[in-house]
Amino acid sequence: MTWAPQGTKATNMPGMPAMAQAYARWVNSRGGINGHRLRVLTCNDHNDTVRAARCASRALKERVVAVVGSYSQYGRAYMSALERAGIPYIGGYGVADQEFSSPLSYPVNGGLPALVAGNGRQLAAGGCSHVSLVRPDTSVGDQLPRLINAGLAHSGAGPVTDVRAPEDAFAYARHARRALNSANAQGTAAFGTSVEGRRTNGPCVTAVLGGRTDTFFDSFRRVQKDSPPVRTASVLGSLQQSLVDRSGGQASPLEGAYATGWYPAADDKRWKPMKKVIGEHAFGDNRVDATDPGVQTTWIAYTVLRRLIESLGDEEITAKSVRHTLDTRGSVDTGGLTPKLNWTYGNMLAARDFPRIVNTKVTYQRVREGRLTTVHDGFVDVQKTLENGPSS
Repeated sequence: MTWAPQGTKATNMPGMPAMAQAYARWVNSRGGINGHRLRVLTCNDHNDTVRAARCASRALKERVVAVVGSYSQYGRAYMSALERAGIPYIGGYGVADQEFSSPLSYPVNGGLPALVAGNGRQLAAGGCSHVSLVRPDTSVGDQLPRLINAGLAHSGAGPVTDVRAPEDAFAYARHARRALNSANAQGTAAFGTSVEGRRTNGPCVTAVLGGRTDTFFDSFRRVQKDSPPVRTASVLGSLQQSLVDRSGGQASPLEGAYATGWYPAADDKRWKPMKKVIGEHAFGDNRVDATDPGVQTTWIAYTVLRRLIESLGDEEITAKSVRHTLDTRGSVDTGGLTPKLNWTYGNMLAARDFPRIVNTKVTYQRVREGRLTTVHDGFVDVQKTLENGPSS
């Protein structure tokens, strides 16, 4: 089963279940996995705790082998039900705390913790004299300031100005003005100064608002007109290529923006197999965007499931056998889209809040000439930042 919110006023991820269905069509056209047909069920959690629990109840009723490549903020609503039934949760998007603490969760990336900590390191490396963080006024959003501060502290910068905002607003002028005023007031004063040997280059504003990030940056563009220039930033998922395209391409106000992601840039050749599957089995389905980190996460999660099932040979395929294989087998190769993934005990993160993170790597990107492009070869490891960062 794959679930994600659709048709809501806040974050919508329709590409994830659509990618799951396309993946099933692809493997079934090739004879299935070890001769077994892959049947994918989908569920809409509507960004709602009751609906998320219903998705989990359906997974139990249908006796699914795994929940794969999914998105939901409401880990408390679904994870305990999956744990009772012994159903593994492979490749969540990384927005619920339970994804990084439940023994039945097998994340393929470092989720928002790694992205936001990495964003702090990227902005510090870029010489931001001060950073304003605009984030959702939710329990998920509450953890972001300390994570970005951990990243900023890595290079002697910080702390951020924390700007809380509703995750489903239709305009963000007030929040944009506060972020801008704080960035200018504190960042301009520090411009050109040296912080622990790091020369600063002016203030920055980073926004992590999921599907409403484009709305924020539209408000920010209007508020910023008569202000000194401020560099912008975000994380992949909140900022992606489709947003840059919609907001003007090379003329976009996001030109020059920093972005931290989990995976290689969308034009990397390692995505070629996924793009081929999308072209052949999701042709004309505009829900499936190859540059969407949600779609990419679902592809990687199903790649993990397929390789695990292939390794089972003639063994019966059940939630228990898949879970046992995840817990005991060696590394799983995702074709270079992530480091090799291994969920055995020795590979867990030494961090109280995120012990299930086994992939602490991120990528640095930037919008240049209207395209999100890689600015750092390979992955950047934020393991020490997550392990040593402030806990509150």
